[in-house]
Amino acid sequence: MWHLVKRVISISVKTYFIKFLLNKLNISYFCIFKINLGIMAGHSKWANIKHRKGRQDALRGKLFTRIAKEITIAAKEGGGDPSANPRLRLAIANARSVNMPNDNITRAIKKGTGELEGAQYLEITYEGYAPNGVAVILETVTDNRNRTVSEIRAMFSKLGGNLGETNSVAWNFERKGVVVIKTNNKTEEELLEHVLNSGADDLEYDEEESRIICNMNDFGTVYKYFEDNKFEIGESKLEFIPQNYVKISNIDDAKKVLKCIDAFEDHDDVQNVYHNMEIDDSIANQIE
Repeated sequence: MWHLVKRVISISVKTYFIKFLLNKLNISYFCIFKINLGIMAGHSKWANIKHRKGRQDALRGKLFTRIAKEITIAAKEGGGDPSANPRLRLAIANARSVNMPNDNITRAIKKGTGELEGAQYLEITYEGYAPNGVAVILETVTDNRNRTVSEIRAMFSKLGGNLGETNSVAWNFERKGVVVIKTNNKTEEELLEHVLNSGADDLEYDEEESRIICNMNDFGTVYKYFEDNKFEIGESKLEFIPQNYVKISNIDDAKKVLKCIDAFEDHDDVQNVYHNMEIDDSIANQIE
């Protein structure tokens, strides 16, 4: 316990000293903080955010099914009591954030605990490349492993990519916690202060909905911070965050990659799709 106390004191003293020094130099603390987080001027993922938001609307019909599967798996692994099962607790919170009916939640839990008959789900992760060398990770939940791998392999081939072996692209991704919050008219600087106080690492700012990125082991703490500070929290989870991006500057190439990613997202067995494509802002407005 003492080593944690010393760490907190150390961080607090360092933070105070940095703020004091920058104040004397008349430099904004948040300018330095933004650079430290990697939120650099001129480096925008606006096009990627725009596409993600558009796809969320398109996939809304699949949302309840995907979250119900996550609830069922969580209940199967750790039991049906959310107070003793963090994964189930998060899955239920995500379900409520999208207004999933309580009956659906209860039914999904009972399928996981065996109180109701249901499919026996397996979690399988696939890796591969979309067109133009864009790395892709697919998290799937299936009741038929052979069917799913056959369909995923065929989709990669048909869409100009290829299915890879384990760790063929995962080495370029880092497992991170992502807490999604409603921005609610807060400025980027205001949110950055909360990111700092929560112990998170990064911020993807958007005027409607922002993403707080943190170390995987800090996810629970960061989530609770924003919950305690009365932020409206959306669907949050552990994600694969790319360490390096493939920048696409050609409109035809962008459409090919997006077609591939969209097809995977539409597949019934696919829960989450992660990739390292970054669309150049110069072509963003041409993509519908």
